Amino acid sequence: MLLAIDIGNTNIVFGIFEGKKLIRSWKVKTERDKTCDEYGVTLLNLLSLSGPEKTEIKSTILSSVVPPLTPVFQDLSRSLFGINLLVVGPGLKTGMAILYENPLEVGADRVVGAIAAYEKHGGPCIVVDFGTATTFDAVSSKGEYLGGSIAPGIQISAEALYLKTAKLPRIEIKKPKEAIGRTTVASMQSGLHFGYIGLISNIIEEIKKELGGEAIVISTGGFAAQIGHEVKSINFQEPNLTLDGLRILYERNKK
Repeated sequence: MLLAIDIGNTNIVFGIFEGKKLIRSWKVKTERDKTCDEYGVTLLNLLSLSGPEKTEIKSTILSSVVPPLTPVFQDLSRSLFGINLLVVGPGLKTGMAILYENPLEVGADRVVGAIAAYEKHGGPCIVVDFGTATTFDAVSSKGEYLGGSIAPGIQISAEALYLKTAKLPRIEIKKPKEAIGRTTVASMQSGLHFGYIGLISNIIEEIKKELGGEAIVISTGGFAAQIGHEVKSINFQEPNLTLDGLRILYERNKK
């Protein structure tokens, strides 16, 4: 079995694959100061509750946008499973040309998502990832990673309103009953919800123009279920897109 690990700025997602099938997945909070032993206890507890035996894990692969945690999980893979962790980064065979001016600047999670989207849906395609940041990644009809856009995530925007103003409260992010809010909370929810739908729709349309007018649009990430279905131009929701991409990358690099 393969253990795929996706370390994001807010959450870490673990996925267990048996062949091509994702049989278990868990999400825990990203904590930069945790040690290998602490994360090891967390993972062992998850496996003991609902996962396979740790002896069944034969391979591990990691995508991370939090560099200090990469060596922590390399140590974890060796100590728990006796396996050298495959890390997404320079030297890994992706099967996808990266046409960024500096390919090293592209977040590993963005490349992994683009690979999975093209493998599953073909191209041209656009991946919208509703994470800590909301990212948009464009893949050509030939399967080339072209680049994209990065916007503040909806949670970051909500926190900024709370932290950078004197009187606005911290709020729950949810769809309001009406666009015209009649309380401060409802007004903030309106601005965040409908504003984000507009932001996402507009960026998708601008990228589509540069791709020639048509593209398959796939959404993923924490707020995809809440916001993504409101955006008419999104064709597919893939909550496990990054885990699928990690599996595909492992298969392309296993010896």
